Amino acid sequence: MKNFQTMEIPIQGMDCAECTRHVQKAIAALPGVQAVDVFLAAEKAVVQLDPARVGRLAIRQAVLKAGYQVPEEAEPSKIPPLHKQLNTLLGFVFTFVISVVVFGEWLGFFDRLNEFVPLPIGVLMVIIAGLPVFRNVLAATWRRQITSHTLMTLGVLAALFVGEWVAAAIVVTFMYVGTIIERYTAQQARQAIQALTALAPQTARVERDGREVEISVQDVQPNDIVIVRPGEKIPVDGKVLSGHAVVDQSTITGESIPVESLEGSRVYASSLVKSGSLRILTERVGEDTTFGRIIKLVSEAEANRGEVQRLADRFSAYYLPIVVSVAVLTFWFSRNLLATAAVLVVACSCSIALATPIAMLASIGLSAKRGIVIKGGKYIEILAQATVLLVDKTGTLTIGKPQITDILPLNGMNPDELLAYAAAAERYSEHPLAGAVLEAAMARGLSIPPAEEFESQSGLGVRARVNGSLVEIGNDRFLSQVAKSPVVAELEEQGKTLLYLAIDGNPSAVLAASDRLRPEVAQALSELPSLGIRQIELLTGDNQRAAQALASYLNIPARANLLPQDKIAIVKAFQAQGEKVIMVGDGVNDAPALAQADVGIAMGAGGSDIAIEAAPIALLKEDWRLVPELLRIARRTMGVVRLNLLFTALYNFAGIGLAALGVIPPTIAAAAQSLPDLGILANSARLLRHAKTEVDSNPR
Repeated sequence: MKNFQTMEIPIQGMDCAECTRHVQKAIAALPGVQAVDVFLAAEKAVVQLDPARVGRLAIRQAVLKAGYQVPEEAEPSKIPPLHKQLNTLLGFVFTFVISVVVFGEWLGFFDRLNEFVPLPIGVLMVIIAGLPVFRNVLAATWRRQITSHTLMTLGVLAALFVGEWVAAAIVVTFMYVGTIIERYTAQQARQAIQALTALAPQTARVERDGREVEISVQDVQPNDIVIVRPGEKIPVDGKVLSGHAVVDQSTITGESIPVESLEGSRVYASSLVKSGSLRILTERVGEDTTFGRIIKLVSEAEANRGEVQRLADRFSAYYLPIVVSVAVLTFWFSRNLLATAAVLVVACSCSIALATPIAMLASIGLSAKRGIVIKGGKYIEILAQATVLLVDKTGTLTIGKPQITDILPLNGMNPDELLAYAAAAERYSEHPLAGAVLEAAMARGLSIPPAEEFESQSGLGVRARVNGSLVEIGNDRFLSQVAKSPVVAELEEQGKTLLYLAIDGNPSAVLAASDRLRPEVAQALSELPSLGIRQIELLTGDNQRAAQALASYLNIPARANLLPQDKIAIVKAFQAQGEKVIMVGDGVNDAPALAQADVGIAMGAGGSDIAIEAAPIALLKEDWRLVPELLRIARRTMGVVRLNLLFTALYNFAGIGLAALGVIPPTIAAAAQSLPDLGILANSARLLRHAKTEVDSNPR
C-alpha cells in the first residue's frame, strides 16, 4: 500500500467556482495525485499525493500553467500592488464611461465616433486595452479550457470583424468591470474566514531560561510555559499552572459571558484574558488548537457540496456549449453578426457557479463566529429538508453533570467504603456518571484506592481490580444479578439513573444519580415542528423509568436501555422510511449514531477533539437554542440559493433570447452580463442581516 501524504498549496488569482475547477483539473492530471480539493474562499488546494511520484514543485508548475499563482507560503490578504490598484481604478473609471456610452448607443454618438476614428486605430486601441484578457483566453484555449471570457472574446472579434470597434471597446471595458465584480464577490466569501483568522494571536510570551521572552506563536512548543496578562489573547491550548483570570471564550464557544480560569482549568487559543494573569502549560499550538481546527474545518467546508451545488456545477459545464450553439444558430438564420456577438457577450456562466457557494460560505462563516461549526454546504441543504430529530439524554438534554443522591448498601458494608470502591473503578471512565461518582467521593473526603486491569464496555459499565477485589459498576444489563428492591423502583420512579455495584461477583450497592434538564430545552423543542421536524424522540442507554420521566415532561416519546448499535439501528429504520434524520448527542458516546444520521450535531464540542470530529456539525456552546436557530439558518440559506439559481437562469436565458432576436446590441449585452453577479451578491447579503439573533442577545 502506498504511503500517501496530504499537502496544502496556497493559490492566488481564483475569482469564481470556474477557476477552482480549472485548478483542480490541472492538479488531478499529475501522476501520483490521489485526490485534490480546491477551495475558493480559503485560496488553497488540499492534495493527497504519493511523495515518491509528485512534489510541491510539480504542483506549482501545473497551477501556473493553468493560469494561477502559487505564493511561497500562504499569507493574509495585503494591499494589492500598484498595477492592481491602477487596474481597479481603471475599472471604476470605465464604469463611469460606460454609463455615458450606453446613452451614446441610444443617441447615435457611436456612429459619429466610428466615422471620426479610423478603424485600424480603433482596432489597435481595443487590442491594447484587452491584451491581458485576450492573453489569458488564448492560454486557456491552448489548455482546452473554455471560460466566460472566451465568449466575450469571441464577441469582441465578431464586432471587430464587422467594423464596430467602439462596440468591441465597450465589451472589453465590461470584461474588466465583470472581473472586478467577480473578485469582489469572491472576496466577500473569504471575509468570514479572514475575520476568524485575524482573531488568532501572532506572538506569545514564554518562559525561557528563567526569563520571559516574546516569540512568534509558530515557535511555541508543547510543554512551553506561556504567560498571558490582562487584555492579551491566549496563544495556545493548555492547562493553567498558576494564576487567576476572567477569560472571554466567545471565539471558541460563542458564549458571551466570561468564565473564571484557575489552577487546573483548561484554556483555549484566541480566548481573551479580560482581567488577571495566567501561567499556562502548552498542550497544543497553531493548527492543532481547537481554534485552529475550527478555522480549518470552516475553510475547507467547500469540499462538502450538496446536490444543489453539484447541479449548478453540471449546469455550468453544459452552459457554455449551449451558448455557442445558440450563437451559431443566430448567425445561421439571421446572418446578423452583431446579434451573434451579443449572444456570446450576454452569457456569463460565473453567475450560475456563484449562486450556491456565496450563500453557503456566508452562512458557514457567520455560524462559526457564533459557535456553530458546519463542515460543508451539503449539511445545510440536508438540514433544510430534515424531518426527524433524535436526541441523546445525558450531556445533551441534561447538563451532563449528574450528582449522586442516594447510596443503597446491599451487603452491609459502610456507604463510604462502597463509594470509595465505586470511585476507584470509575477513575478512568469518560462517562458523565463516572464523574459524578468521583465528585461524590471527593466531596466526602474519601481516600480513593488505586485500580488495576480497568475495562470499559460501551453502554454497559466498567470493571477493575481494587485492593485485590473485582469491582464492577454499571447499569442493570451489565449487572443483571443485582436484585431490585421496592426502594430501587421508587428511585427509578423519581427519574433517577441507577448504577449497580458488585464486588467479587456479589451484589453490593445501588447508587442513584440525578441530572438537571437544560433550562432552554423545552422552548427549543417546541419551535422545531414549525421548522419541518415532524418527529422528535429521546434515545438513551438509561433505564425506561428514568427516560420516561424526562420524556413525559418534554412531551416526546422515549426509547431506553439502548446500546450504541441500537441507536444506529433506529437511525437506519427512519432513513429506510425516507426520512432525513438529525441526531443530537455529546459527540463521545454517540459518535456512531452521529455518523450514521444524515446530519449529526455534537452538543458542547468546545475543546473536544472527539466531538468536533464525530459530527458534521458541532455546537461549541452547550445551548439548545442553537438547534432551532441552526435549522432557521439552513432554511434561509436554501431559500437564498434557490432564488439565486432561479434569478440567474431566467436572467441569462432572457438575455440570450433578446440578443439572438437583435433586440439588444453587444454594448448593452456587455453591460447586462455583469448584473447577475451583483444580484447574487445583494440577495446573499440578506443572510448577513440575520446574524444577530436572540441567542446572541440573551446569553445564559
